[in-house]
Amino acid sequence: MTDPIRPAKLAHAIADRLEQLILEGSLRPGEKLLPERELAQRFEVSRPTLREALERLERKGLVYSGRGGATHVAPLLGEGFTAPLAAVIQGRPEAAFDYLEFRGIVEGAAAGMAALRGTAVDHELVGATFARMERAHGQEDPTEEADADADFHMAVYEASHNVVMLHIMRSLSAMLRGEVFYNRAKLYERKGVRELLLDQHRAIRDAVVAGDSKAARAAAEAHISFTRDALQEIAKADARLEVSLRRIAGSDITVAARPQGARG
Repeated sequence: MTDPIRPAKLAHAIADRLEQLILEGSLRPGEKLLPERELAQRFEVSRPTLREALERLERKGLVYSGRGGATHVAPLLGEGFTAPLAAVIQGRPEAAFDYLEFRGIVEGAAAGMAALRGTAVDHELVGATFARMERAHGQEDPTEEADADADFHMAVYEASHNVVMLHIMRSLSAMLRGEVFYNRAKLYERKGVRELLLDQHRAIRDAVVAGDSKAARAAAEAHISFTRDALQEIAKADARLEVSLRRIAGSDITVAARPQGARG
């Protein structure tokens, strides 16, 4: 990224370089670029030239200006993709299982490709995100572990080197973190589930880092299958609780039956 660029039209070349980094996933959505002065120095160009390059990217919707004029990387699949999907899912709670069915298809493929295509740098990132999960595992609040869980899966998608899959799953991951699909806390707070999830992620990590595509695919598919089954059990338990609560509420609005033989 910092190598000098010396073609005739510097602004176009810089824009192309940054666009490539965004499309391949090296620059992630939401990341803030260096201040204009520092970025211009990195590319060894004038600030007006850099500004022209950033304006080209902004017109394409690849970057946007945030607070204080800082330039941020924009998500490739923004509100136009996620907002309508979120509206559909919120109106159909059962769509969470459609999401998991889709995840079951792509997760195994991503893990298999990550084992085959991932570089040493990719595998190091997969290992580092799993290490974060392990460190957070002992905490009573599962929030940090759940966030590391989501980052772990994104590291696997990055290691797959499939840019279409990567950007689609990044958008869906943002919705998952926002609990559009399901309440992650309910899954992590279920007795015994956190230990099982950690073991499943360890199996994925081990297979990916070992370059064992078949084992990585199988471990990832088993993990999603377990998650789907666990959430189905939670949904059934919640439904039974709702019935019980309605029975209690109903008893407050009915007249108690009199014992036989009682006189009014």
